[in-house]
Amino acid sequence: MEICKVLEHLASLIIREMKGIWPEGGEGVLREALLMGVLTALLMAMGLGLGYYFGNPAQWMLGGLIMSAFINIFAYAFSDKIVLSMTGAKLVPESEVPMLHRIAEHLSLKAGIPKPKVAIIPAPTPNAFATGRGPKNATIAVTEGLMTVLNEREIEAVLGHELAHVLHKDTLVSAMAATIAGAISYLAYLGRWGIFFGRSREDRESVPLFAVMLSLILIPIAAALIRLAISREREYKADEEGAKLTGRPIALSNALIKIRNAVLHHPPLTVNPGTTHLWIVNPLRGESLLELLSTHPSVEKRVSRLRELANEMGIWDERPIPLESIDSRSLMFFW
Repeated sequence: MEICKVLEHLASLIIREMKGIWPEGGEGVLREALLMGVLTALLMAMGLGLGYYFGNPAQWMLGGLIMSAFINIFAYAFSDKIVLSMTGAKLVPESEVPMLHRIAEHLSLKAGIPKPKVAIIPAPTPNAFATGRGPKNATIAVTEGLMTVLNEREIEAVLGHELAHVLHKDTLVSAMAATIAGAISYLAYLGRWGIFFGRSREDRESVPLFAVMLSLILIPIAAALIRLAISREREYKADEEGAKLTGRPIALSNALIKIRNAVLHHPPLTVNPGTTHLWIVNPLRGESLLELLSTHPSVEKRVSRLRELANEMGIWDERPIPLESIDSRSLMFFW
C-alpha cells in the first residue's frame, strides 16, 4: 500500500538529479509528467498482457500506445466539456449568480488571469471543482448547495482554491490522468471477459492464465494509485496557494469542514466516479476505507495545514470551527 509514496520518492530523486537543467519552479510539472508517463506505460503493459493471450503482443502494445496518445489529445482538447457533461454543470450568466461572478472577477484580477466562466450544478450538497486546459478557458463550477451552506467569505476561499488549480493547470493533468487510468480499467474489464470467451479451450490452456489475470487485476490498481498520487499532492498545494490568494486560510478550513460534514449527511451527488478527484472534497461517501484509497487527503490534515499557514501569515480571518466537529466517518474511494 506504499505505491504512491514510492512513486513520489522516485520522482523526487529524478528531479533532484535534474536540478540545473530544469527551469526554476518546474519541479511540479516534471513530477506530473513522470506520473503521466507511468500511466501511459501501464496502458502499454496492459496491451502487452492481452497480446500474449490473444496473439501478437507487439501489435497490442503498440495499440496501447496509440490509445494513450489519442486519449491524451482528446482530453487536452475537450476536457472542460467532458467534465461539465459528466457532472451536469451548466454555464450561467452574471445576471443569475452575480455574487459568484463578482468573486471570480475579483480573484482573477488578483491572480492576473482572465476571468473564468461560472457554472452551477443543480444539487443541494455543497461542493465545487474547476476544469479547463488553462487560465484562458477555465470554468469554475459550484453546486447550488454551496451557496446556501457557506457564507460569502467561505465561498470566496473555495473559489480561490479552485483558481489555484487553474493557475497550475492541475485540471488538465487530472482530466488526462483520469481518462488514461479509466481506459486501463475498461481494457482490463474487457480482457477478463475475453480470457474466458475469446479463444478456444486448447489455446487458453497454452497461455499462463494466472499471470494474465494477475496483470489484468494489478495494473488497474496501480493506475488508480498513480492517479491518486497526482490528485492528493495537488490538493495540499491548491489549499495553500488559494488561501494566500484570498487571504482567508481559516475561512477555507471552515468551508472544508462544512462541505465534508454535508457530504456525509446530505443526499450524495450523482456524479461519475471518475470525476471524484476534481472536487474540492470527495463527493462520494463510505464508512471505513483507508485514507490511501481516497482521492483526497483527509480533511483533518488539510484543516491542520491551513491553520498552521494562518499562524505563519498572521491572519485569523474567521473564528475557526473546532476540529472535533469533523465527522469521523471516512469518505469513499470508488474506481
